[in-house]
Amino acid sequence: MDTTPAGGPSLRYGWFALGVLFVVALFNYMDRSILSIMQVALKRDLHLTDTELGALTGLAFAIFYTTGALPIAWLADRVARKYVLAAALTVWTLMTAAGAGATSFVSLMACRIGVAVGEAGCVPTTHSMISDFFPRHRRALAMAFWGLSLPLGSMLGVFLGGQLTAAFGWRETFLIIGGGGLLLAPVILLALREPTRGRFDGGPAAGTATEARSTMQSLAILWRLRSFRYLCLAEGLQAWTQNGMMAWNAPFYSRLHHMPLAQIATALSLIIGFSGAAGTFLGGALANSLARGDVRWYMRIPAAAALITVPFALVQYFTQSAALSLAAAVVPAAMVNVYMAPANAMSQSLVPADMRALTSAVLVLIVSVIGLGLGPVSVGALSDLLATHFGLGEASLRYALPTVVIPAAAAAALFYRSSIHLPRELAPLHAAAPGRKADAL
Repeated sequence: MDTTPAGGPSLRYGWFALGVLFVVALFNYMDRSILSIMQVALKRDLHLTDTELGALTGLAFAIFYTTGALPIAWLADRVARKYVLAAALTVWTLMTAAGAGATSFVSLMACRIGVAVGEAGCVPTTHSMISDFFPRHRRALAMAFWGLSLPLGSMLGVFLGGQLTAAFGWRETFLIIGGGGLLLAPVILLALREPTRGRFDGGPAAGTATEARSTMQSLAILWRLRSFRYLCLAEGLQAWTQNGMMAWNAPFYSRLHHMPLAQIATALSLIIGFSGAAGTFLGGALANSLARGDVRWYMRIPAAAALITVPFALVQYFTQSAALSLAAAVVPAAMVNVYMAPANAMSQSLVPADMRALTSAVLVLIVSVIGLGLGPVSVGALSDLLATHFGLGEASLRYALPTVVIPAAAAAALFYRSSIHLPRELAPLHAAAPGRKADAL
């Protein structure tokens, strides 16, 4: 049943708009992930340490990604979101292309900081728009579809980044991928229509609630939501595992299993893409189905996935067989993506419509500082420590990488804690939304 309120885009158009947002996000994650497959070449040509590589793929990116997210989200809650998204895409694609001119750790970091500032505008604006294109009972499925952009974009980034680097070099790869994404800016401006804020949730006229509620009042609302607090911490810890594995899997297979770059790019891109896509869609589809009877499943499903990650990741990094390691890697690659759709859908459904971009930005800030900031650099720093002070040499990654299972186990407990508070804190907004009968369908 189409429960679209009068005067807004139809749900059919919503799916078209979701497709446009999906393609934009593909380039977001492509531009972010190409650095992981370039690490072998970058370490050689720019003489970088593992700690520096970890900072480039994690901490330095995360600091500016999170710094930019809050002011951009504030803007996205007040002006037409498609203009914010188009500007953000222009910045991150241009800075990706600028990486071709890097000559040192400092200059490459400056380019990646530019990518981070641009990409900070993608998730908050997109989450806010999706929530106004789809009613609550369809948001988890819509978020699952959009969430496929992470594994598929990462797959394309790793595959194209590896193949292009092997064929032409890493400088040319930055230029090709950055320039390709820039072509999407006019598509955003011409193809997307701005949906009315809160049209599925009984929201006030655009601008009314935003003017009445300050940023501090919005943050106070988020702090009082215990389900949201636990959700943020759980996502951050699961992202620690996710980003640590993403950043260091390619060097792991190069150093420990002596695989050539093109072969690593093909194997990892297939695992990241297909397993990640399966995990992302599975999380959204299961939540969409099971949560109709009990909303706690929105958080229980990510909890179970986080636990399943642990044993398979240990097999992946400790086995001496490259074939068994790659086979075991299929499961963690799927499980670390399960949380995305149900957790993101709930973070948007817990709050009033006029503070959704801010809510997404807060989530991005916490997840990025913990997951993107600490995941890659902690593995890199531990690898350097084990190599230089304990004499492990290139084998240091075999012992540094398995530490990513610790935050995964903690994430499982926090997702479960979030599920306990979810029914009570979701109930007020859920009851107030229009089209309540449609939510039950």
